[in-house]
Amino acid sequence: MGAPNSGSFLSDKSAKIFVAGHRGLVGSAIVRKLQSLGFNNLLLRSHSELDLTVQSAVDAFFAAEKPQFVILAAAKVGGIHANNTYPADFISINLQIQTNVIHSSYTHGVQKLLFLGSSCIYPKFAPQPIPESALLTGPLEPTNEWYAIAKIAGIKMCQAYRIQYNWGAISGMPTNLYGPNDNFHPENSHVLPALMRRFHEAKMRGDKEVVVWGTGSPLREFLHVDDLADAVVFLMDKYSGLSHLNIGSGKEVSIKELAELVKEVVGFEGELVWDKNKPDGTPRKLMDSSKLMELGWEPKISLRDGLLDTYKWYLENVKQ
Repeated sequence: MGAPNSGSFLSDKSAKIFVAGHRGLVGSAIVRKLQSLGFNNLLLRSHSELDLTVQSAVDAFFAAEKPQFVILAAAKVGGIHANNTYPADFISINLQIQTNVIHSSYTHGVQKLLFLGSSCIYPKFAPQPIPESALLTGPLEPTNEWYAIAKIAGIKMCQAYRIQYNWGAISGMPTNLYGPNDNFHPENSHVLPALMRRFHEAKMRGDKEVVVWGTGSPLREFLHVDDLADAVVFLMDKYSGLSHLNIGSGKEVSIKELAELVKEVVGFEGELVWDKNKPDGTPRKLMDSSKLMELGWEPKISLRDGLLDTYKWYLENVKQ
């Protein structure tokens, strides 16, 4: 099987690369990045073409196509409500996808695989900013532990295959992401796209005010998905370690600052009102991405520029 880090990822633009989950927020950004760099042999399969939860189908795909590199960005994702309603789906589907893809990648001679997780793998009361070493040091946030447990198993599976087979599997854990192809659904989207949609709709209706829950004081971290895609290429080319690596912007913004920036980008002229009787959520959530930064990677897209880019995409692609 392929030894860790044999040959540079960037040196062969005709290498076969399987991007699993290429239609999602993350996968689509990775595909855009790889295409912009001149990679011309990307393997892309929609869910209807290849169901990653079916082991025999995944194995047959790898046997036939023999990809050299695999980027695993496919997952079942959702907000708090979805996780509470469908816990069995979140743990079983994610375990199936990653187990099938990681195992078939190894057995069919993939040189290097990158598994992508999420910051929800860390304990609810992890130190802030959260270092990689915080993994498995305390209980998880109960609302999404089904998803988190699957992702933790994925990290450990990559480590186990590296230890037992000396195989090039690595893991990256991104912070909160946003950008083109995000989910702007009114009920189950994350805070940033939800704010953008609400300000846009208020602007269209000519509303005098938009009410946002809480005090606006919690601190959050956001990374534009094109920066994540840049980090993915960097890791595929440069990193070959046992530990998973955090992928964040390293910059904190309060929900209040975020809301005011989104309001400005959207061009909503009315009032921003805080409903302080509503809950705030965790006061601070930030990842420590210093290990990745020390390797020489840094994010390039400012929050303002990223929001402008995302709003442009929203206007062109989200049905009003």
